[in-house]
Amino acid sequence: MEINIKSLSGKLPCYETSGSAGMDLRAFANEPVEILPGKRALIPTGLFIEVPEGYEVQIRARSGLAVKYGIGLTNGVGTIDSDYRGEIKVSLINWGEEAFIVNNGDRIAQMVVAKYEKVELRKVENLSDTARGSGGFGHTGI
Repeated sequence: MEINIKSLSGKLPCYETSGSAGMDLRAFANEPVEILPGKRALIPTGLFIEVPEGYEVQIRARSGLAVKYGIGLTNGVGTIDSDYRGEIKVSLINWGEEAFIVNNGDRIAQMVVAKYEKVELRKVENLSDTARGSGGFGHTGI
């Protein structure tokens, strides 16, 4: 599958290994961005993408930044819809204990292309029974 992408830096996201599901996104910033503990920042990537209908691009945190520095995404997982043509920006939050600096070219997130289905919801009064039922939030134990 090919997807059209515009890059202000001239560099494209890429898979770091042959088994990677996500392509790394890099910061495209004129100057370093400091994210203080408990604060967030919107980091530009200089990328604009044309996502095909029936697909989304998911923006996900990088596990290394999360474990080493407490850096994550403010919205958990971001979605880029097929009709969005603006710049991809990544909303980072610093859950760590020290300030974190984002420099131009730093790998800040990853993007995964995912197919999705549009559904038609049907309003009903009752749902079918299952063995699990309404059990959730740890109902099966530790």
